Amino acid sequence: MSGISLTFGGNPVFADLDLVVQPGDRVALVGRNGSGKSTLMKVMAGLVEADTGSIVVPPGKSVGYMEQDPRMEGFATLGDFASSGLEPGELYKVERAGEGLKFDPARPVETASGGERRRAALAKLMAEAPDLMLLDEPTNHLDIEAITWLENELKATRAAFVLISHDRAFLRALTRATLWVDRGEVRRQEKGFEHFEAWRDKVWDEEDQQRHKLNRLIKSESRWAVEGISARRKRNMGRVRALQDLKAERAGQIKRQGTAEMALEAGPKSGRKVIEAEGLDKAFSGKPIVQNFSLKVQRGDRVAFVGPNGAGKTTLLKMLLGLEDPDAGSVKMGTNLEIALFDQTRDQLDGDSTLWENLTADPLLGISGKADQVMVRGQPKHVVGYLKEFLFDERQARAPVRSLSGGEKARLLLARLMARSSNLLVLDEPTNDLDVETLDLLQELLDNYDGTVLLVSHDRDFLDRVATTTIAMEGNGKAVAYAGGWSDYIAQRGPLEIAAKPEKVKPAKPKAKQESQPKDGLSFKEKHRLEALPAEIERLEAEIGKLQELMADPELFTREPVKFKKATEALVERQEKLAAAEEEWLELEEKAGG
Repeated sequence: MSGISLTFGGNPVFADLDLVVQPGDRVALVGRNGSGKSTLMKVMAGLVEADTGSIVVPPGKSVGYMEQDPRMEGFATLGDFASSGLEPGELYKVERAGEGLKFDPARPVETASGGERRRAALAKLMAEAPDLMLLDEPTNHLDIEAITWLENELKATRAAFVLISHDRAFLRALTRATLWVDRGEVRRQEKGFEHFEAWRDKVWDEEDQQRHKLNRLIKSESRWAVEGISARRKRNMGRVRALQDLKAERAGQIKRQGTAEMALEAGPKSGRKVIEAEGLDKAFSGKPIVQNFSLKVQRGDRVAFVGPNGAGKTTLLKMLLGLEDPDAGSVKMGTNLEIALFDQTRDQLDGDSTLWENLTADPLLGISGKADQVMVRGQPKHVVGYLKEFLFDERQARAPVRSLSGGEKARLLLARLMARSSNLLVLDEPTNDLDVETLDLLQELLDNYDGTVLLVSHDRDFLDRVATTTIAMEGNGKAVAYAGGWSDYIAQRGPLEIAAKPEKVKPAKPKAKQESQPKDGLSFKEKHRLEALPAEIERLEAEIGKLQELMADPELFTREPVKFKKATEALVERQEKLAAAEEEWLELEEKAGG
């Protein structure tokens, strides 16, 4: 991408952007909600045309994009859509991806949910296996087992990919470079997402220091302008003009988007016992959801519900809240409960109404949604002022909710939720589409919330940060309580059993050439190789970084085509060597451990 500029509604999204994605790149694309991550990905995919600039895809290379809302007109089933464009001999790839991602290829398109459509779009992309995969929130609507399958697939692929995700564990496991979209600028660091927050904080600290120095200089020069003008007018007027330039520079600095000013207020304390369930049984069409399930939830508990999609997490949650009757057993609710619900389907939002109306309307109380103020934890606030606390601007207040991104809808739902006091929070997939900063703040609020939290989530990192108890829906009516979050659950139960990819069969060496070695150890040569590999991997990574830095010059291709070609070939060769060295190290490390 060279010289890319794009403007929406008068506001520049990108200006004069240069960006190179290399073969084998594993890139996290990060930034605040609304910063332009998805737009940049659509420009890469050719779905959005830039105002200026050019995009070059080398001959013979292919780019694939996972659509958030795929168009499926003309296809009878999800399988027909996912297999379109594939050769007959490649159809098994769709079936395999369907098993891993848990979607039914026979499902008619007209009855498929949004989540099923997105899983079909992801299966289609994985089956097509382009040279560059553009993945925008691929883990949304996937359960942890399917996320783990996808993670393993992406670890094994030799294709390049650019990845947008709210799932920090997913990003940390997969990425080796980071693109950061921030106020119309795209920065790149040759380190994975694990190092992003330290990098971001360093950049912001340097900005703050620069801004502080500029403010001091302006203050000093302004004092001179008032007090120090003398008869030597020509030179002094030049200094006055320089002061005006300094002020213009400060005015031109783009202010960082702040953090949403979210706050949770617990209502009157509930009783010590919040929920007590005894011997719950529930089944649908003969399929058991829970059998003989008992649970006591005390005030202040943070209880997470995990398990595959369709295991019955939401059903169990509804039974615990008294919204659905069990087939057997009993549920006793505590006293003085004030419940606030965050719904993953966003059904509480009316897409055709404006943000203003969604905040102020209450059909149950007959309130129309035309008021200028919203009651926020018992205090009146102007609607626009309250929306600004959640990073919406004044123009968006009158826009329909359907025009919002997924992350913006989640923020609006949080604004509604946090306007009222509560002592029992029910959060059904709250992390979908939220940016890292908002997730951090939400976790901090839950830590300090003086109430009880029931949480359904597939975000392993968020579960570890929030949950004190994890209820695992393990199938066949088995629901088991474990102390702690996701990592604690896995430590107690053991790792999930995910269908592994068939390993490549390596030709056996002739027996005469095989080295003698202990049955469960390494030979001398293998031990030496294992010790040498980390330095070799580090050297290859450094060489790759230098080559990528060289090729980041957008003029190199036209200025020195031979040099560009040699650098590209060298980069591909070193990336292949790096992948082989990492695989060899892993095999030797596993062998050494028996």
